[in-house]
Amino acid sequence: MRQIVLDTETTGIGPELGHRIIEIGCVELLDRKLTGNHFHRYLNPQREVEEGAFRVHGISTEFLQDKPLFQDIVSEFIQFIEGSELIIHNAPFDVGFLNAELFQIKWPKSIEDHCRILDTLVLAREKHPGQRNSLDALCKRYEIDNSNRQLHGALLDAEILAWVYLAMTGGQASLFDGDLHLKEETKTKSSISRELLSSHSPVQLATPEEIIKHNEFIEFIIKKSGINHWDNGV
Repeated sequence: MRQIVLDTETTGIGPELGHRIIEIGCVELLDRKLTGNHFHRYLNPQREVEEGAFRVHGISTEFLQDKPLFQDIVSEFIQFIEGSELIIHNAPFDVGFLNAELFQIKWPKSIEDHCRILDTLVLAREKHPGQRNSLDALCKRYEIDNSNRQLHGALLDAEILAWVYLAMTGGQASLFDGDLHLKEETKTKSSISRELLSSHSPVQLATPEEIIKHNEFIEFIIKKSGINHWDNGV
């Protein structure tokens, strides 16, 4: 059985507000084994990345300026996922964005026409009702190393989710090479972003504008994870 574990990063909360996909990361499972085959692209969204979203993934508008458009990679992407079971954590978020991108370029089919969708957040809630079921919480529960995940990244999150899915559904004796395999550009981007986000400035009271931006940041995290952080935790 061929399964594709997918994650995206975006410019903001939802496509209905004009936000776009800026990164797609997919890893392949074949008969419950990570094959090492993956799809990973950064995309030029032709708009600004919201500050709240940048704080989550560390991908800047400037970094994306020379990247391809979604329409430039769509055929390759669809070919990679075609006919598979698509595994996503909080699938409505990613599927909604993917379908919005397809609609914008007048693609004749939706993602659901190309793949079956399995939502690991739904699966986690069924197995662990009333508990925290974010990706980080599931890593802790199943003792999966996610120490590289200081910031969200589509390829890294897809690989971590693959491990979580296998653990939730019975485990896997022979995971690919026993380690996560990431492109150096992903590691470098995360390292640079962590340095940019580090601050040793004195504590100051937030301005009204900063409070609004912080609330947008919290709303983005809640929308992407599908979890109300204050009710259920992350």
